[in-house]
Formats: sequence, structure tokens, C-alpha cells
Amino acid sequence: MTTLTMKTQTKKLNPRQVFWKCGACSHAMFHLLNNESGNLKPIEEKASDMLAGGIAQKGEQCGMLWGGSLAIGTVAYRKFENKDQAIASAIHASTLLLNSFYNRNKTVNCRDISKVDWENKFQMAFYVVKTFAQGFVFNPCFNLIVKWTPEAAEVARTGLEENISYSSPCISCASKVVKEMGGSEEESVMAAGFAGGIGLSGNACGALAAAIWYKMLIWEKNNQGKSQTLFDNPDAKRVMRAFYIQTDSEMLCKNICKRKFDTIDEHSEYIRNGGCKNIIDALAKA
Repeated sequence: MTTLTMKTQTKKLNPRQVFWKCGACSHAMFHLLNNESGNLKPIEEKASDMLAGGIAQKGEQCGMLWGGSLAIGTVAYRKFENKDQAIASAIHASTLLLNSFYNRNKTVNCRDISKVDWENKFQMAFYVVKTFAQGFVFNPCFNLIVKWTPEAAEVARTGLEENISYSSPCISCASKVVKEMGGSEEESVMAAGFAGGIGLSGNACGALAAAIWYKMLIWEKNNQGKSQTLFDNPDAKRVMRAFYIQTDSEMLCKNICKRKFDTIDEHSEYIRNGGCKNIIDALAKA
């Protein structure tokens, strides 16, 4: 085990400025928490843009949660030599991260916080204009990232330090789909906390989010220096279509699986016994 923790901070960042520069809440939170641990990964962070707006603008879990969970997985991979322990710890810390977010906002969904349907171009344009007009002072997303970032960093750090119970092999649906798409051990662990809709919460599918993130990571690696229109990447659209075909357009893990997972072992056993195999296979081949 290494000694790296979430406290190896590089420099103090202003969350509001980082959000403005990154352009996506998922990217911003990933970068902010990576900065706390000294693990800056610009390509991986940029690839998380598509998770803003609640997974490709669908309004599900706030992008700050997806980005925060990826940062947790980044530290977990370095902190624990044992992959099972890294995956289990990433899931556990992501559970605490989601609980912290919910306790502050009484919701985890982007649509409830932003009050915007991001697929509606008029609402999206009005949100941007209003943000500029008010100088970011009254924007709920910018204010949230300022208030929650210190708490998120502390929750992530303490969550990865806690002793937890799990059985080997420890399996995350999100790690599995990244691995089947050709991802490295590190990349698969980075997405581990997405399991069960982030920290086994039963919200929007973590395997879907992991597949989109990894598709965008491949795109970023192959197209460095090139720009793309946010939320309009054809590879991500193919992933969404493949997912919708398998789930009849259902997004929530608890509805797809017809259950909610109370423990890490329950989730591991479900995936090990073939749970969500068709979805994972479809996402990997999309």
C-alpha cells in the first residue's frame, strides 16, 4: 500500500473559477479533487465532460458526483495495491460522497438543482444568459461547487481511509464495462465508484456513465488539441442508443436490476452471476 491520500494538495484553487474554465461541473469537480490529491489527469478529466447535466444532459445524478467519484477511483488505484480493495474502497467512498451531496441538497439529480432541461435548447440558452447577467453570483451550480468542494474533498479522503468489509473478487459493473472496452487496470478502477448508480445508490446506471466516460477518453487520446461540441459526440450517442435498446429507455439501476444493493458483496455477486451482462456486453460493443 502506498501512502498517497487526498491531502497531497498541489495549490489552492477557486472552485468557481475552475468551473468556469472547465465548462462542465463533472470536469471541474474531477479536477478540484484531483488537485487535492496531487493526481492531475487532464485527459481523463476532460473526458468526463459528457457526464455533466446528469449523464449526457439527461438530468440524472449531478455531474459533480460523477467527477468526484472518478477522482476517488484515481486515488484508490494508487493507494491500494490490491485491486479488490481499491474497487471496494472506491465504491464505499463514493457512497459517502453521494450521501454528503444528498444531505446538502435533498436530491442528487441535476434537473432538481439546475431547474433546467438541458436537452431543451431554449432553456439551456436562457440558463447561460442568466448566469452571465447575474455574474455567476446567483447561479445554483456555481454556488454549489463553491460550498460543497471542501466537504467533498474531506469525505473522499476519510472514505478511502476507513476499513470496510468485502469479499474477493470485488466487482463493479462500471469497472467491468471499462475493462471489456479495452481499458487499463487504472482506468477500470477509476470508474469503480459508479457501481449501482454511484455508491450502490440505485440511481442512473453506473455502467452507462462509465462507458460514456471511457468512449470520450478514447476520443480525447486520439484527438488531442481538437475541440468538439459538448454533448454532441457520435460515439457517446451510439453508447446511449445501445443502452436504451437493452433497457427500454430505463435509466435507473434499481429499476433495471429490480432491486437495490445494500452491500458491496451483494453487487459483486449479482454481476458475477451474470446480472446486467446483456447491458455490459452491449455497451462494450457500441
